[in-house]
Amino acid sequence: MKRFAILTALLLLAAAPAAFAASADEMRALLNRGDAAAAYALGKKNPEQLGRPAFDFFFGIAAIDSGHAGEGVLALERYVSHFPDSQQARLELARGYFILGENQRAREEFTGVLNTRPPAAVAANAERYLDAIRARESRYRTTSGAYIEVGFGYDSNINSGVTNSSINLPIFGAVNVNESGVRMDRRFLQTTAGANLSVPLAPGIAMFGSISGDIKSHEANKEFDQTNVGAGGGLRIIDEKNVYHLSAGYSSLGVDYRNFRDVAALGAEVSRQLDEVQLVSTSLQYATLTHAGSNAVRDSVIKGAGLGYRLALIGPWRPALSLNANYSVEDNRRGRDDLARDIYALRGIIAVSPAPRWAFSGGIGVQFSNYEAPDALLQTTRRDQYFGIDFSASYAIKRNLTVRGEVTTTKNHSNVELYKFRRDLAAIKVRYETK
Repeated sequence: MKRFAILTALLLLAAAPAAFAASADEMRALLNRGDAAAAYALGKKNPEQLGRPAFDFFFGIAAIDSGHAGEGVLALERYVSHFPDSQQARLELARGYFILGENQRAREEFTGVLNTRPPAAVAANAERYLDAIRARESRYRTTSGAYIEVGFGYDSNINSGVTNSSINLPIFGAVNVNESGVRMDRRFLQTTAGANLSVPLAPGIAMFGSISGDIKSHEANKEFDQTNVGAGGGLRIIDEKNVYHLSAGYSSLGVDYRNFRDVAALGAEVSRQLDEVQLVSTSLQYATLTHAGSNAVRDSVIKGAGLGYRLALIGPWRPALSLNANYSVEDNRRGRDDLARDIYALRGIIAVSPAPRWAFSGGIGVQFSNYEAPDALLQTTRRDQYFGIDFSASYAIKRNLTVRGEVTTTKNHSNVELYKFRRDLAAIKVRYETK
């Protein structure tokens, strides 16, 4: 009998490592299927296995992915103490620190992974988290950044002109449009640069500011070259799930390197995080538009309000959906009611990241403009419907260097043929930014 008991104990001891391995393998299988909650539950049923490296590794990942980052970090810390050179374990541990808000420790781990020159996918993931840490830290420490972007492309209608010179107008009938008002297609070069600064004033309160400028030059018809400079700033207030933005800005648009229009704007926005994937926002805008020379008759004041919704799903491609609706009123300051209008706008954007260094987005928008009074010459009240579709693809060559391709198609319908046009634009741009 005694011999039988000893034999039984020896068999149980021999089978134990296999049982431990089975639980770790089962957790791995569940994680591969994307069921972190089930993997975590399985791990909790086997607490006696905590401390075994294989078990700690998969339990740590399952815990972090299922919302128990504290337990996950403890398990992964034990694993890393045995295998300090494991890139994957350090990356998962850094992610756990990030979720817990341990920014300094997360930065150290992510930087350590990058210093080992990991595969491109691993490096891109670490860099993405470092950027997010930097954005977080702008809440309580001064941060700054700058960028420069250069690109070239093709514009099918640089002057937003009509397709054919012969059109029909109310009252006048068939007329020929001047050459400068007929569609012109040209290649272009564009350079953009800017800088930003965020300075915390108190916990949850920060002052921010930015400046930017760009030049768009065409291969011919230099009279349509554009310059744009602007500056803005304001306050950002974070109160639990709510974020408040108060901002002011000024920009100046030049055409043919001469002032064309200045815009001074004020804005207020409130956004609320409903949960980890949903955000809603509402905004108010006020702006004055001041034109130079003979265009001064277009001087106006714009008042508007908007609503926004964002859904950012957790998944391999990190899909994100944004929807925005806006209503605004443009009041002419020169007594020209035929240039005053009500504007209704809707826009939706879908963005995905199928691979660590790749990002794609597509958008569609529509804007309806209803003018208040008939044109003095045409004796017709203008009605416009503007439609736009855009697509972009970007690739991060390095953390600070990105190449991006853009394609945009817009079309403006109007009950007055003079304002009908279509415009197609394609460009390739390279952007370098400090982080």
